[in-house]
Amino acid sequence: MLRPTKHSHPDRTVINVSLLILARLRSRRVDEYDALRRYAKKAVTGGDVLFLPALNFLYLLGLVDYRPKTDAVEYVGPNETL
Repeated sequence: MLRPTKHSHPDRTVINVSLLILARLRSRRVDEYDALRRYAKKAVTGGDVLFLPALNFLYLLGLVDYRPKTDAVEYVGPNETL
């Protein structure tokens, strides 16, 4: 869910999980897909369900890129995807 309602817990949203993933990727630059998924699951209740929508959200913003050869996610930063 991108737009929280009054019934949403602030820590259990796509935006919060995106922030956690982005912070980890900014410090490491590249991280394996499974390691990121485990991190999201451990950091937030329900993080395993919110992981893929959060990763898709970051990809649509152009902040991350997926490397299928190594099964890794790379932080590319703003305006560096082209």
